[in-house]
Amino acid sequence: MEKDKALEMALTQIERQFGKGSIMKLGQDNHRFQIAAIPTGALSLDLALGIGGVPRGRVVEIFGPESSGKTTLALHIIAEAQKTGGIAAFIDAEHALDPGYSRALGVDVDELLISQPDTGEQALEIAEMLVRSGALDVVVIDSVAALVPRLEIEGEMGDAHVGLQARLMSQALRKLAGTINKSNTTAIFINQLREKIGVMFGSPETTPGGRALKFYASVRLDIRKIDSIKQGAEIVGNQVRVKVVKNKMAPPFRKAEFDIMYGEGISTQGNILDLAVENGLVKKSGAWYTYGEDQLGQGRENAKQYLIDNPAINKELDLKLREMLSLPRAEAQIIQAEGEPQEVGNGKAIQEVGNGKAM
Repeated sequence: MEKDKALEMALTQIERQFGKGSIMKLGQDNHRFQIAAIPTGALSLDLALGIGGVPRGRVVEIFGPESSGKTTLALHIIAEAQKTGGIAAFIDAEHALDPGYSRALGVDVDELLISQPDTGEQALEIAEMLVRSGALDVVVIDSVAALVPRLEIEGEMGDAHVGLQARLMSQALRKLAGTINKSNTTAIFINQLREKIGVMFGSPETTPGGRALKFYASVRLDIRKIDSIKQGAEIVGNQVRVKVVKNKMAPPFRKAEFDIMYGEGISTQGNILDLAVENGLVKKSGAWYTYGEDQLGQGRENAKQYLIDNPAINKELDLKLREMLSLPRAEAQIIQAEGEPQEVGNGKAIQEVGNGKAM
């Protein structure tokens, strides 16, 4: 009894000092801990992630070799969030975002916030201000390797700056982690690959920016090109494999494969076709694909084209697969972040891609 009284007094004092809801029993407010997700644009990847997409209110890292589809995947997530009225921001530290390609992937570039910061500190400060506003659904930082600390930019070319970027990332993530969770914003960090020198056993590959991001990320996605897609002699896309190397929301180490077509992005039809064959909805006999009474075509590319030309059948397969695999419908759930919006600094570095006007 004395323990209960002491605990009750302590809880009352904590709530008085830090506000209501600052401490509670885990089962008391269970809906608060149910994780909502934003679809990735690839059904097989939504399935591999276990919750129907990337989690809201968490840090996500996407890494892989050059031209493997990292930015494409991030842009598809932005497009999915925007479809349901979500607001997204893109911190373009690499200064390489293509508005035309973004539009082709389904991104509403007129509503996408973009910043092209001069230093790593500026990039992360802008990201923090945007997240703290509570109005954002997704913020993408592209890429961690391009977040150059101010000291390095101001120094000479040959100067050694040991651990500056790692310290910067560690400090930024300490500040961002709580804010990201409270505002229910998905923070996506795109990262490159580097190789450790002198590694004899195991993989020499590592990601720049220190270890902080590895710890703070709830989901880490390793994306790699596994094959080229050809039409005759011409290469028209890549087949990629994504491995979920870390997942705090569901079992990790699952894999997903899908096509990324040049100029078009993720082929949803190809992804649906592969999953439909795998789950027995579409029958494959030799090179022929059949769905019920409908002949989809001879060869995978022809069957894909049939689904592109017949969106009603594509939608029907999509809904059946989601029902069969217990995935949520394509519409992402928009959850309004609690708390009052906050001013986003002076906003000089933030502008809208579509009209180029400073905010």
